[in-house]
Amino acid sequence: MERENQTGIRNFLLLGFAEDPDLQPLLFGLFLSMYLVTFTGNLAIILAVISDSHLHTPMYFFLSNLSFADIGFTSTTIPKMLWNIQKQSQVITYAGCLSQVFFSVVFGCLDNLILSVMAYDRFVAICHPLHYMVIMNPRLCGLLALGSWILSVTGSLLMTLTLLRLSFCRSMKIPHFFCDLPEVLKLACSDTLINNTVVYFMTIILGIFPLSGILFSYSKIFSSILRISSARGKYKAFSTCGSHLSVVSLFYSTGLGVYLSSAVTSSSRTSLVASVMYTMVTPMLDPFIYSLRNRDMKGALGRLISRAPSLIHRAFRGLS
Repeated sequence: MERENQTGIRNFLLLGFAEDPDLQPLLFGLFLSMYLVTFTGNLAIILAVISDSHLHTPMYFFLSNLSFADIGFTSTTIPKMLWNIQKQSQVITYAGCLSQVFFSVVFGCLDNLILSVMAYDRFVAICHPLHYMVIMNPRLCGLLALGSWILSVTGSLLMTLTLLRLSFCRSMKIPHFFCDLPEVLKLACSDTLINNTVVYFMTIILGIFPLSGILFSYSKIFSSILRISSARGKYKAFSTCGSHLSVVSLFYSTGLGVYLSSAVTSSSRTSLVASVMYTMVTPMLDPFIYSLRNRDMKGALGRLISRAPSLIHRAFRGLS
């Protein structure tokens, strides 16, 4: 088969849900609705944190970063999929595919790192409550968020730039609805040893280490909660980290589902369903988990919604 290099690269084909042409209108409506809910819910949390002084705390600062990462992650993949469904096309350009790889890795790693930072925040709040504001000062919070961004972008750049050295001479069909890095690497006909080494190394740095941090933080949290004598005190302490624990469980269980579905079964349908859960359902549910279980967030969202008409009116008056 003719070898394709960087100068003569062909377009990739995202097979996704193309096997069910009769379901395309239904899938378009479903995924569009999920994207709008995800975008609106996470944007509402960001605006609530910015506008409400009661939420100017480390926990909500990191939550706004998590919501931004969720918006970025879904906006990297879903709009292109919706466009392809609408146009009945499967094509994505080489540059477009590399862009999807870069941004999906950035926001996926950022999700992981921010969840780890939030676990540390809950560890300090529960295990060292008297020193919480001293330890989690604005400077440290800013450095933790900035460090998460720098690590995510750097790791993604390394993994994406090493793709530029590859040649593709196989079928350019990706059995997915976006350019997932492992699926792109499978299409390469040149040696991928360097790519795989970089991916494994960055997975340890940006995946295993943050997960270890989360497990360590919660081991200390649970140990501290068990030492509380009263049942009411235990419930109050656990409720401060219940939302985060729910999001962590959802994030890693769906991520594990994606890995197991691709490693254990050869069914592309199973892998697609697992990927939908990870890339769409999890970011969509995160705002509901944090808002429904949090009185402060519900109050801030209520105040934001009540002020929305006046803000929109002012915006239109300014434009006129």
